Amino acid sequence: MSLTSSSSLRVEWIAAVTIAAGIAAIGYLAYKRLYVKDHRNKAMINLHIQKDNPKIVHAFDMEDLGDKAVYCRCWRSKKFPFYTGDNVGPLIIKKKET
Repeated sequence: MSLTSSSSLRVEWIAAVTIAAGIAAIGYLAYKRLYVKDHRNKAMINLHIQKDNPKIVHAFDMEDLGDKAVYCRCWRSKKFPFYTGDNVGPLIIKKKET
């Protein structure tokens, strides 16, 4: 092998690696643009409860609660604001035992 053919082979490898890296980068960016955004919408916590309000507050009178009340902390309960055991755990409010 002469110096010229070795140099030519090296140039071909550099060109091939550069093209492969460019194609990989374009493929990664296309994947990220097309597929990753869909997960962002699914990651929302409040999917359907009072979407027209920017801030949602539920207030309850302590007298109406009785001895114990169990509320959802995740917004995904089918009977929101009451907890149904379907996700991260409840907020339990009960009267202080003396």
